[in-house]
Amino acid sequence: MRAIQLHAFGDPDRLVLDDLPDLSPGPDQVRIAVESSGVHLLDTSLRRGETGPLPLPELPTVPGREVAGTVDAVGDAVDPEWLGRRVVAHLGPVPGGYAQQAVTSLANLIPVPAGLTLDEAVGLVGTGRTAEGILEQAGLSAEDTVLIPAAAGGLGWLLTQAALTAGATVIAAAGGPEKVRRLRELGAQAVDYHEPDWAAAIGRAATVVLDGVGGAIGRRAMHQLAPGGRMLMFGYSSGTPTEVTTADLIALNISAGWNLGPRMFARPGGIRGLAEQALARGARGEWRPLISAYPLEEAARAHRDLEERRTVGKVVLRSSPGQSSPSVENATTPRRI
Repeated sequence: MRAIQLHAFGDPDRLVLDDLPDLSPGPDQVRIAVESSGVHLLDTSLRRGETGPLPLPELPTVPGREVAGTVDAVGDAVDPEWLGRRVVAHLGPVPGGYAQQAVTSLANLIPVPAGLTLDEAVGLVGTGRTAEGILEQAGLSAEDTVLIPAAAGGLGWLLTQAALTAGATVIAAAGGPEKVRRLRELGAQAVDYHEPDWAAAIGRAATVVLDGVGGAIGRRAMHQLAPGGRMLMFGYSSGTPTEVTTADLIALNISAGWNLGPRMFARPGGIRGLAEQALARGARGEWRPLISAYPLEEAARAHRDLEERRTVGKVVLRSSPGQSSPSVENATTPRRI
């Protein structure tokens, strides 16, 4: 099989296409003929050799933890009815997603609902479950005005759709006119946070901030909360968390929280339940991920574009023959089935 391997930590060019032996499933495992692999910002940190929520892998390694495809082999004690089924899986802490084959346990498998493409399934199994966890905690309603930084990313795009569906007023912040245009087509009010006066254009209007960016953008977003507003922080793609002090909370009369991960794992149904909810939402047409797709062999370019904020939506690698340049699926309007 062909797979992307990382032989040494460093820049995106360290990701190389190799020929590796075919995989064989063990007991209670299946092998997936992978057609779509998810690329996560965390993958870029691990590639650089930076420690974080996951330990650094032993090298060489095949990066990636989100895969979708068709089951083409099963291990001992696995029902052969799985053969030929379209499935999606989050591989958990074990990498191996940037490849034409992946082996995983039955516990990780979720059948792909009819009406969803494999790219969309990959865009929902990890990013979608995170979005579901955020939405459970945010409790959005039609009375809310929701400010979402990085709204044109894979997670922000889903949160924007969900907030609009809830009837909320959505202020979607993104970097660059093309991303702003796409968000406006989705139905959100959109601002370009590359513009120096983007926050002034909002004023203290937001009742909720959903912050996965952190840094200076997170700080400015916090200051757009109306008195009594609430801020949910769940990441810091800028490289640094949003700085929040007790003095901030008192002066602005707001609340802020960061406890998403433990809550997601401790909830009834666990994190798998959130992934199933996200896929069901996609099958109903309520969510349609925005996809930036690259051929498997161009994983280095996908990483570089993601790090330099040139991508929109969820970045995926396609194992089947594809275009030599990235394609962006038109996901402006939620698909109705």
